[in-house]
Amino acid sequence: MARAAPIAPAAAALVACAAGGALAAVLHVPLPWMVGPLVAMAVLKLAGLALVAPPLAREGGQIIIATALGLYFTPAVARETLAQWWILVLAATFAMALGYAGGWVLARFAGLDRTTGLFASIPGGATEMAVLAERFGGKPDRVALAQSLRILLVVVIIPGALTLSGAHGVDVYQPAEKAWSWTGLAFQFAVAAAGGIAFQWLGLGNAWMLGPLAVTIALTASDVGFSAVPAPLSAAGQLLLGCALGSRFEREFLRSAPRFVAVVTLSILASMAAAALFGALLAWLGGLAAPTMVLATAPGGIAEMAITAKVLQLGVPIVTAAHVLRVMFLVTMSAPVFRALRAMRRRIRS
Repeated sequence: MARAAPIAPAAAALVACAAGGALAAVLHVPLPWMVGPLVAMAVLKLAGLALVAPPLAREGGQIIIATALGLYFTPAVARETLAQWWILVLAATFAMALGYAGGWVLARFAGLDRTTGLFASIPGGATEMAVLAERFGGKPDRVALAQSLRILLVVVIIPGALTLSGAHGVDVYQPAEKAWSWTGLAFQFAVAAAGGIAFQWLGLGNAWMLGPLAVTIALTASDVGFSAVPAPLSAAGQLLLGCALGSRFEREFLRSAPRFVAVVTLSILASMAAAALFGALLAWLGGLAAPTMVLATAPGGIAEMAITAKVLQLGVPIVTAAHVLRVMFLVTMSAPVFRALRAMRRRIRS
């Protein structure tokens, strides 16, 4: 019984998340196996239930999703994506500017210090931004909550908005591998997991998404493949990731900071609208489909936005590449840019 006790909350969470995904699928909710579990887990946690995500749920879900996405980068698609490098760079730079604008809003209206407001608003990895906030004297708990709210709102709103707009099937890309086998799939995931381990060992952010993605893209772009990822397994990966994301929400913290939550929510909605407009502008400049670039510039996570592109057939490679570059740029450049601007502000004051 002592060994079963820690397992029970995780098992109950999996059951609740599976039920949430099934209900969302029956109701034809866009991205049902991610949105359903995420919302179910978040609601139950906010209701006070002591549920926990299964161990390694986030890492396992990211490996599955990253592998499925990497299979889209055939040699021809990889060349096509690289040709759009300037659009990807502009999107990443805009994300940094969006983060600073959101940081000003939170510092002005949510009663936060500037450091906390900034790292709560930069749409990079949630864990990485919380770590940076703590390093520079901010409040990592507020940053973690704001980043979790960002992912929740983007995942719930963006897929639904694109579906209602009729954007489904704008850009049809197919993964390199069509058939799958148990042995090929096992080897594919082993190689992807090795990429995650390598990135983790190197201390790189978002290791379990970027590592498997980098390895799978490299193999697929070199015309090397072992197996496709079957749809039920892809849905399982989404379920695990949604469960892990939903588990971040705690009832007491939301109760203790209603003003903060309200201002963060409004700020995120505004940033989504601004990102959509900028995405439409990039689409016009680059001759790309507007829905694809709206998704590519949306302030969500790599896995969530890329899997939305996969489900809605909205340029999976360009969306994935845009979010990978954005996260890498924000994770690596946020600290140096913050230091430079803070030093400049001090010089001006003195």
